[in-house]
Amino acid sequence: MAVALTASTQRLSRRLFLKAGLSGVAGLALYAGEIERHWIEIARHEVALRGLPADFDGMRIAQISDIHLDDFTEPIFLRHAIKLVNREKPDAVFMTGDFVTAMMAEKRIPRYFDRETASQCAGILTGLECRSLYAVLGNHDHGVGAHLVTSALQSSGITVLRNACTPIERGSSRFWIAGVEDPLAGHPMPELAIPASIRNVPNEPVVLLCHGPDFADNLLREPCGQAVDFMLSGHSHGGQVRLPFLGALVLPPFGRKYVEGFFNFGRLQLYVNRGLGTIGLPFRFDCPPEISIFTLRTRPTGPAV
Repeated sequence: MAVALTASTQRLSRRLFLKAGLSGVAGLALYAGEIERHWIEIARHEVALRGLPADFDGMRIAQISDIHLDDFTEPIFLRHAIKLVNREKPDAVFMTGDFVTAMMAEKRIPRYFDRETASQCAGILTGLECRSLYAVLGNHDHGVGAHLVTSALQSSGITVLRNACTPIERGSSRFWIAGVEDPLAGHPMPELAIPASIRNVPNEPVVLLCHGPDFADNLLREPCGQAVDFMLSGHSHGGQVRLPFLGALVLPPFGRKYVEGFFNFGRLQLYVNRGLGTIGLPFRFDCPPEISIFTLRTRPTGPAV
């Protein structure tokens, strides 16, 4: 027997449905904003580099990226991340940009408190027990002021590689760490970062730091790019918010093709870190913040596989 719903019953049903929906949205926002956003994943990997000297076999490298301090990243959260890095006891820490957040990064309109945040971030990073520290800048760092962020980091003992390289040495062996300017807001010059003198030298592989991962395509078209064995990037935040069947909702320029994890281009291996912080909104969903730990392994010199 059919039962007709009264107008008041229909209004009550709609009200309950809306309340249930709003409760679900509120719960999702709470999870994405307070739980997953602070739930750091330690991603451990072994990486074989062609011609890596035996002295470096087993070397542990930590990568952190996209801190975005004091936008939505609280100083206490960054200190927690540093404690996690210290527990891993890395031999070196590589940092791939966006230490701070600029509201109009690409237009380079700095704000006074952005400059103060750069100094605060650099000060917190002195808590890293490993003092073999290397960094490149991201587009937001350029937005605040590349020279200001560089100065703050260098004052904390961090080597900032701006289209430059330096050797990492053990005994009589070495490999090269190089860094290019951000491809979105800076002027990357890989031919300066990877000069002819360090290209394709036997048993001296090249590791490149570059904030924007999609720059790998540009790199592979350059002669200097053929000498890079391992490239570390960030920038994409892994998508930050990823929905089932849809994937990442928003991806930035130079971070739309290679979004997270490993990509292989013959000799060149690319790894994209999801970063620690957030941008736009303080939410992460199906995309927790990440600290990457790489254990380097030797691989005989020969044809790339």
